[in-house]
Amino acid sequence: MNRKSYTLIGAAVGLALFLALALLPSLLYGGYAGVLLAGGIVGTPVKATLLVRGLIVFGMVLGVVSVAALFAVGGAVAGAAVSILAGAKPEHETTPVAVKAN
Repeated sequence: MNRKSYTLIGAAVGLALFLALALLPSLLYGGYAGVLLAGGIVGTPVKATLLVRGLIVFGMVLGVVSVAALFAVGGAVAGAAVSILAGAKPEHETTPVAVKAN
């Protein structure tokens, strides 16, 4: 296996860990950030208008995407570190083919 394969496997494992461990907390904290944002824009107490709901959904989506990216990059870094420790060769570094001399 080359280093790219380890990196891709690490990113996939990171995203799987995100789905298992961090999806619900990122939704929760993103929604809370959306409520704070809506309270800052329209004032408190917030009423359930379309703008407020949109800001809350925006906060939730932003929280999920940012935490998922963090897990994917962390998994890719861990996969790259494992590939270096395992002694995998880079993708462009291949063994040369013997050329017969005439």
